[in-house]
Amino acid sequence: RSLPQPILEFNRRIVDATAEYACCFKPQFAHYAALGAEDQLLATIRYIHEKHPGLPVILDSKRGDIGSTAAKYAQESFERYGADSVTVNPYLGFDSVEPYLKWKDRGVIILCRTSNPGARDFQDLESGGKRLYRHVAERVARDWNAGGNCMLVIGATYPQELAEIRAVVGDLPFLVPGVGAQGGDVAAAVRAGRTADGFGMVLNSSRGIIYASSGEDFAEAARIAARTLRDEINLYRFGNPDKAPTEGSEAR
Repeated sequence: RSLPQPILEFNRRIVDATAEYACCFKPQFAHYAALGAEDQLLATIRYIHEKHPGLPVILDSKRGDIGSTAAKYAQESFERYGADSVTVNPYLGFDSVEPYLKWKDRGVIILCRTSNPGARDFQDLESGGKRLYRHVAERVARDWNAGGNCMLVIGATYPQELAEIRAVVGDLPFLVPGVGAQGGDVAAAVRAGRTADGFGMVLNSSRGIIYASSGEDFAEAARIAARTLRDEINLYRFGNPDKAPTEGSEAR
């Protein structure tokens, strides 16, 4: 807290402690913007790219606006902040997502079946005999993923929907929030959402890792929490703990 950029310093320690067990990092934009700390967000992303170049950064901003504004949000995400991918809200339709898809070398992660309890309020509404989230999944897989750079956000708190959407979209990858503090079951999520070869998912735990300890040992506690979750994920990915890799990128 006494340092000029305390958030950045906290992030550096978390990143360095957990990079061995992470497949990517996902800073949440609003938590920086609320504090006027966008400069520390930018510095965090740059630090990850410089120190851990094999790990992409997801900018979690859940943008959703009309085309001309979406183009500026895309520029902000990919050009200003240098993020490798960004989360977006598709409920304004294709023209609100298209500006992101034009960045062929960046990922576009589209909200589909979110992890929050209120997701059912609208995402479960039926149209043409299908729930709204199902329409989103099918549209992304069929039409929007022409460049092969789309993912879907499917909450770990809804494993039945994870399995349903996996059956519909094939190997399209998922970002799966909701394990850890939100209570999603790792075993159920992995078994429901993995592809046949045990891949196809990025499972996200945020608070469960970065707030594993509020003491001086916070970085080491985060490291242990990340390793524990990585091992649990691999156990259910491969169906046998002896088959789960323990070193290198395959283990992440």
